[in-house]
Amino acid sequence: MSRHISRTAALIAAFTAALVLAFAAPAAAATFLTHAQATSQLTAAGISWTSTGGCSDRNVATCTSFEQVRQTTIDGIRTLRSASGCAITITGGTETGHSSGTYSHWNGYKLDIRQAACIDGYITGNFTYVGYVSGWGHQYRSGAGNLYTDEGNHWDILYYNCGGC
Repeated sequence: MSRHISRTAALIAAFTAALVLAFAAPAAAATFLTHAQATSQLTAAGISWTSTGGCSDRNVATCTSFEQVRQTTIDGIRTLRSASGCAITITGGTETGHSSGTYSHWNGYKLDIRQAACIDGYITGNFTYVGYVSGWGHQYRSGAGNLYTDEGNHWDILYYNCGGC
């Protein structure tokens, strides 16, 4: 009898596991955008961008490109725009010429934005001051965990997530 119960329990466990796998949501994979997809979302959110080179080629350092930016990064800057009510101008995206690393511009995690009184006040007044990183700048962390670094002439923003979007 105990053999029958063991087999029944094993079959129920296997069936339950199969159901969970069949109906579970897939693991969230990063969504990367084209430049056109990103600019469409930015425009709709009232966010502007500029390029010193007047271009969007990812392989040219003087361009501002959003090619291969992460959807969560675009969602994060849109959240910042909405929460702050401030005008935002992006000055750097995924183009070459930024520091390398896992959480880099090139890998779609970071954007640079122009400093302005409204956004400066919002970041420094609403996020937690983390400290000064030598050679980089003063750093602030949002409640969502994203990092905002004052690099002197712009904000370098690292979006680990969309910031509560």
